[in-house]
Amino acid sequence: MEATRIFDLLGHYEKTYGNVSDVLAVKREGKWEKFSLEDYRNMANNFSYGLMELGLKKGDKIATVSNNRPEWNFTDMGAAQLGVVHVPIYPTISTEEFEFVLEHSEAKILIVSNAILYVKLLPIVSKLPQFLGFYTFNPIEGAQNFKDIIQLGKENAHKHAEKLEEIKKTVQTNDLTSIIYTSGTTGIPKGVMLSHNNFLSNVEATYNMLPTKSGDKAISFLPLCHVLERMVNYLYQYKGIRVYYAESIDSIVDNMQDIKPDIFVSVPRVLEKIYDRILLKGKSLTGIKRKLFHWAVELALKFELNNENGALYAKQLAIADKLIFSKWRDALGGNVKYVIVGGAALQPRLARTFWAANIHVYEGYGLTETSPVVAVNQDIYPYIKFGSVGPIIDKVSVKIAEDGEILVKGPNLMLGYYKSPEKTTEAVDEEGWFHTGDIGVILEHNILKITDRKKEIFKLSGGKYVAPQVIENKLKESFFIEQAMVVGEGEKFAATLISPNYEFLHDWCSKEKIHYRDNIDLLENPKVIERYLEEIEKVNKTLGKTESIKKFALVCEAWTTENGALSPTLKLKRKVLKKRYKVKLDRLFGYTDQDGNLLKRDENGHLIPTGLINED
Repeated sequence: MEATRIFDLLGHYEKTYGNVSDVLAVKREGKWEKFSLEDYRNMANNFSYGLMELGLKKGDKIATVSNNRPEWNFTDMGAAQLGVVHVPIYPTISTEEFEFVLEHSEAKILIVSNAILYVKLLPIVSKLPQFLGFYTFNPIEGAQNFKDIIQLGKENAHKHAEKLEEIKKTVQTNDLTSIIYTSGTTGIPKGVMLSHNNFLSNVEATYNMLPTKSGDKAISFLPLCHVLERMVNYLYQYKGIRVYYAESIDSIVDNMQDIKPDIFVSVPRVLEKIYDRILLKGKSLTGIKRKLFHWAVELALKFELNNENGALYAKQLAIADKLIFSKWRDALGGNVKYVIVGGAALQPRLARTFWAANIHVYEGYGLTETSPVVAVNQDIYPYIKFGSVGPIIDKVSVKIAEDGEILVKGPNLMLGYYKSPEKTTEAVDEEGWFHTGDIGVILEHNILKITDRKKEIFKLSGGKYVAPQVIENKLKESFFIEQAMVVGEGEKFAATLISPNYEFLHDWCSKEKIHYRDNIDLLENPKVIERYLEEIEKVNKTLGKTESIKKFALVCEAWTTENGALSPTLKLKRKVLKKRYKVKLDRLFGYTDQDGNLLKRDENGHLIPTGLINED
């Protein structure tokens, strides 16, 4: 591979693809603003010069809290070629987490995207003595702007250009280039230290797996501080794929109509929402169109790879494609062929459906600590399997421990946790194996299958183990269920909390002529409760007796990153949810009487009242 440091990607791009006019693009005030490779290089260089003029040197840290935009790349590249460490931070974390990360990382400069973040973080920055400057990407009255650094760099380029070239030569492939703080679903975030080689080894290993060509377009909306989107961002640049940044998560479909992308990166939840939206549109059809739509969906759910369904199925699929699936692709701009999915388990039915619609979904697996890809499904059979995360990538070794935990070793493995040698030692054993905390098996063709998170598997009081993620994914296959959390540690049975898919549920209630004042009233309706019981019983038929769901409770709230129920990578914050719904959980497991008195077990195992509890 020609590139050995992140900033080498620019030279490789110029040598291989020339000065492309829209290497990066973003929509602003209704128009797409495009940046050529020359623009990209000049902005990155001027940013480097600006940092040098401000006194930053190799090894210093700068932090960004931003939406996806070309300026993120200018910052990233400008820092990398100076040997400055980039600390990208999720905009959705708590104030306490912001304070911890900014202080712990020792960032000297912070750049945020908008006024909301500026106002939120100004009190924190004011308390940290190491800061040299607080900047914004958007123009904000009274705030220093990113362009001020660029202008400072332009004015002093003559002083620093030669020195920068000398510094670039000292930057080694195994040098630290970024610290990415984990989302902190279970405690204080850990700063994962990643080198140039960590990222680029992933780029090299996945380069030939993605059947794109130079000049293809990608739409980017998964946050660039997410390690998967970031690595793929580098992969795009290495492959000559033009990157267009969506205005927001809500404008994805409209932006797709504009740019007609060939590829994008997603987490399963986004694909689930796209699929749900397609199905809701199908339900609004009538007559023969409705019948054809549902016939096509049923056909898609039976899709198998390698034409295993035979010639008749292939002919039916071709008809469905012409009548139905082509319209799905048109809704996504008409050109989408590939979707890279990671961050959580993808329901196999979604993978089948999108493949049937000729949108190839490549589910993969990895962690921030593995920068990130460990395994990924490919475009060539048999190196793809629904329900798996695909073959382990080149130069990465995986073994399964005696307790089923997945252990990883390779050039993609992090340098360690920043300022936490004890946590690094806990995660990486003496032989260099990283303990992922995930449970899995290796199948034929070196294909990896994830079965659960080690720390989330729990034991019932009878001694039987339950893997909650497996059951949760089955529950979420129901159109009535947005999110589910399976619980039961130390209890006699497994139960689940369910956050309904309210859009679908309201539509169903309208057709069933079920009237309600609000969602609280709705969830107490016997017909609604009975309908959710039917969904749970469907899943129970696929489970063993001990792991089947015996009780459930519906919650009024959607679970989001904004209300703290989900991590920035859209994983359940189990501790948060258990605390938030303690009353509901106590009732599920019989720890309250019908008057609301909290019960506890005495030394003989009998439940006794301890006083009233408050639902609020």
